[in-house]
Amino acid sequence: MAESVELPSRLAILPFKNKVLLPGAIIRIRCTSPTSVKLVEQELWQREEKGLIGILPVRTDSANQNTRVQGGSSDSHKLDTKKQNDVVHWHNRGVAARPLHLSRGVEKPSGRVTYTVVLEGLCRFRVQELSTRGIYHTARITSLEMTKTELEQVEQDPDFIMLSRQFKATAMELISVLELKQKTGGRTKVLLDNVPVHKLADIFVASFEISFEEQLSMLDSVDPKVRLSKATELVDRHLQSIRVAEKITQKVEGQLSKSQKEFLLRQQMRAIKEELGDNDDDEDDLAALERKMQSARMPQNIWKHAHRELRRLKKMQPQQPGYNSSRVYLELLADLPWQKASEEIELDLKAAQKRLDSDHYGLVKVKQRIIEYLAVRKLKPDARGPVLCFVGPPGVGKTSLASSIAAALGRKFVRISLGGVKDEADIRGHRRTYVGSMPGRLIDGLKRVGVCNPVMLLDEVDKTGSDIRGDPASALLEVVFVATANRLQPIPPPLRDRMEVIELPGYTPEEKLHIAMQHLIPRVLDQHGLSSEFLQIPEAMVKLVIHRYTREAGVRNLERNIAALARAAAVRVLEQEQVVPLNKGMEGLTTPLVENRLADGTEVEMEVIPIGVNSRDITNTFRIASPLVVDEPMLEKVLGPPRFDGSEAAERVATPGVSVGLVWTAFGGEVQFVEATAMVGKGELHLTGQLGDVIKESAQIALTWVCNKIQFV
Repeated sequence: MAESVELPSRLAILPFKNKVLLPGAIIRIRCTSPTSVKLVEQELWQREEKGLIGILPVRTDSANQNTRVQGGSSDSHKLDTKKQNDVVHWHNRGVAARPLHLSRGVEKPSGRVTYTVVLEGLCRFRVQELSTRGIYHTARITSLEMTKTELEQVEQDPDFIMLSRQFKATAMELISVLELKQKTGGRTKVLLDNVPVHKLADIFVASFEISFEEQLSMLDSVDPKVRLSKATELVDRHLQSIRVAEKITQKVEGQLSKSQKEFLLRQQMRAIKEELGDNDDDEDDLAALERKMQSARMPQNIWKHAHRELRRLKKMQPQQPGYNSSRVYLELLADLPWQKASEEIELDLKAAQKRLDSDHYGLVKVKQRIIEYLAVRKLKPDARGPVLCFVGPPGVGKTSLASSIAAALGRKFVRISLGGVKDEADIRGHRRTYVGSMPGRLIDGLKRVGVCNPVMLLDEVDKTGSDIRGDPASALLEVVFVATANRLQPIPPPLRDRMEVIELPGYTPEEKLHIAMQHLIPRVLDQHGLSSEFLQIPEAMVKLVIHRYTREAGVRNLERNIAALARAAAVRVLEQEQVVPLNKGMEGLTTPLVENRLADGTEVEMEVIPIGVNSRDITNTFRIASPLVVDEPMLEKVLGPPRFDGSEAAERVATPGVSVGLVWTAFGGEVQFVEATAMVGKGELHLTGQLGDVIKESAQIALTWVCNKIQFV
C-alpha cells in the first residue's frame, strides 16, 4: 500500500447514498443509473490509463427537519430531488478511489449498459467547489493527507505511541478470537506488522457493521490520534459483542443436546432476550395464536375444546411428533369464518327471475324450480332446503346456474370439484395422527371463501371413485350441497335418494342460436379486445356453425368456434394499414400514463400503459376502414371444411336395408345407421366389436323377427 498519493486538482464525483468508503477498504459496485454509467464510461472505461474518481457520501433528509450532515452548513451542497419534501446533503469530505477491476455488461432485452467496478479507497480529500460535467458531478479538491515530515512528527508523539499500542493490543485480541471461531487470522496479523497504524484504523473499521453517522465521523477524523482513538473504541465494541454472543452460546449448549437443532435456536433466542432485558411476550408465536383464536369468536363448545388443545400445545416441545399437527389444527380453527357471514339481500323474485333470464336462455322448467326454491326460502328462512343436483351433458350451464342462485341470495359462491377424488379423507379430512394431515375440501372451501354461509357447489359428483382408501360418495351423505353431474348411474343410490334431480337435457339449434347472439358473441368479443365495430357475425353464419361444425348438447364447442373467428379478426385488425399508433389518441383513457421524465432528467424511451386500463379502451385507439363481416368463405377458411352434413341422413335412409337408430350417451346422444345386406349363409348371427348386452339382445330380437316374417311369407 502506497504511503502517499498525488491527487489531481479536480475529480469526477460518484455519490454514495448513506454509505462511506474509507481509505484502504475495497468495495464492488454495480452502476445502472444513467448518471453513474456515464461517469464510469467517460472517466474510466474509455481511458487507457485508469485514473482516480472521488467517492462522496450523500444523505437524503426530510426538508422540514432542517438536518445537516456533519461538517457545517457552509460545507454542504443542497440539491432538490424529484420529491419536494427531500433535500440531498453532500458531505464536504470524501475519499479518492482507484479501480482494481472494471467490467461492462448489457441487460437483455432492454439493451441497457451497466458497469461493475471494484474500487479501492486511497486517501481523504476536501471538496472546495462542486460543479457538473454533463449529467454527472465533478469537484475541485484539496488533499487532507499529511506530508511525510508531518507524519514522522506525529509518530514520535507520546500520546500517539500510547494510542498505537492500545489499538494494536485490542486488534490482536480481536484477531485471536476470530481465529478461534473462523480459522482465519493469518493475513490480518500480517497487516498488523506491515501496514502503518493510522491506515490500519481505517481498514479495521471498514470491515465492521456500524451506523452511517459513525462512518462519517471516522471519515472526518483527519488527525491520526483522533482516528486511532475512535477506531480503538469501535474494535473494542466489536470484540465485546463477540464475547457476549459466545457467552449466550455456551449458556445454551450447557442445557441442551447438540442434536436438538431447532430447540437450540429457540433457546438462543430466549437467551438473547434475557441478555438484552427484553422479555416481551408479544413476539411469542403461541401468544399470537391465542389472540387470533380469541378474535375468531368461536362457539362456546368449540372454544373449550380449542383452549384445552392450546394448553396442551404450550406444554409440548417443538421437536415432539404431535406438535406440528396440533398447531396446524389450532391455526385452522382460528382461520375458519365462525361468525363472518354474507349479508343476504332482500329476496326479490322478480329480480331473481330477471337475473336467471339474463344469465341463461331457455331452461324454463329448471329456472321455475329455482324460483320455487327461493320463494319457499323467503317464506321460511330456517327451512331445511332440498339438495339440488343438476344433471346434464357438459356445457349446458349447470355450474353457472348454481352461481346465479348465489347471486340471487346475495351470498358468496365457492366451487369444489370432485372429479377423480377416490379418498374419503378428501371430503371429511385426514385424521390428525397422520403426518401431513389436512382438512377436507369442504372445510378448505369455507376457509378460502371467508364466510360461513356460502353457496357451495360440489361439481362432478358422478366422477368420484372408491378404492381401498374409502368411498367419497358415502362421506357426502353427511353434508347438504348443490351438486352437478353428467350422469345419474354412477351416483350411489343412497346419495341419489337424498338429492332432488333437475335434468338439463341440452339445447335445440334455435336455443343455441339465441345463446350465441345474446351471450357467447359479446363475451368472446370482450375477451379478445374487440367490439361490433371490428367483427360482426350474422345469424345466418351462426346457424351454419351450429349445423355444420358443432353437434353437441351444450355450447362449449360453439363458443370455441366463435373464438376462432374472433382471433382471425384480431389478426386482421393489427394488419390494417390505417392503424393509429398506440401513443396517439390515448387522451380518452381515464388512467393517466406514467410521467415521461426520470428523476435525473433523462427522457423515457417508451410510454407505458398502466395496469387497470381496460382492453377495450386500448383497442379503441385503433381505427379500421370497415368492420369484418363473417361470410361462408371465411367460415371454411378459419374453421376448415364442414364436419357434419345435414343431407347424410336423407341419403342413407333412402338406401334399402338402412335404418336409423338413436344411441344415448352422457354427452347428449348420437345418430347411428344400421345396415342389412342379403347374402347366402346358414342363418347364423355373428357380432363383432365391444358391444353391450342390450345391443346384443337387440340384434337377436331383430334376427328372430326377420325369421318369423320369412316363415309367414
